Amino acid sequence: MAMRVALRCLSANFPRRPPQLRSAARTLLPWSGDCTRAHGTTSVLSAALKFTEKHEWVRVESGTVTVGISNYAQEALGDVVYCGLPEVGQRLEQLEEFGALESVKAASELYSPLAGEVTEINTALADNPGLVNKACYEEGWLIKMTMEQPAELDGLMDQAAYDTFIKSLEE
Repeated sequence: MAMRVALRCLSANFPRRPPQLRSAARTLLPWSGDCTRAHGTTSVLSAALKFTEKHEWVRVESGTVTVGISNYAQEALGDVVYCGLPEVGQRLEQLEEFGALESVKAASELYSPLAGEVTEINTALADNPGLVNKACYEEGWLIKMTMEQPAELDGLMDQAAYDTFIKSLEE
């Protein structure tokens, strides 16, 4: 929250529109001219993710489901010091508890966003659980699993819906 206020104060010092470029440079840059560029906090990487109300994310690539926790969740937890993950081969039901994360501030259970079988766990987290904090959407993923019922994805939130959900929690 404090970071958001600081960024608002900082951005208030910048003009709303970018400075106009000379005509020669204007033809070389596709974004130049009278259009303004939109800036947001959503990365291209997280745009393809689906989220749960318990702050897990899901990415489906070539039939494999990767699961992790959202940036909001890792920030709320603080420095993660332990990751308890399931065994490869364990079958999970949707919303079933499958592990836990412990930090210096709190502990949080992990819930399966979909039904399926665990095919891989992120073994790097055993030696370096802080990867969850450093790169929660990349190297800090938790498990990979199969997806038994693709229709369950429809019940998850896209990035815009998740952002709205987060804002409702902060009110």
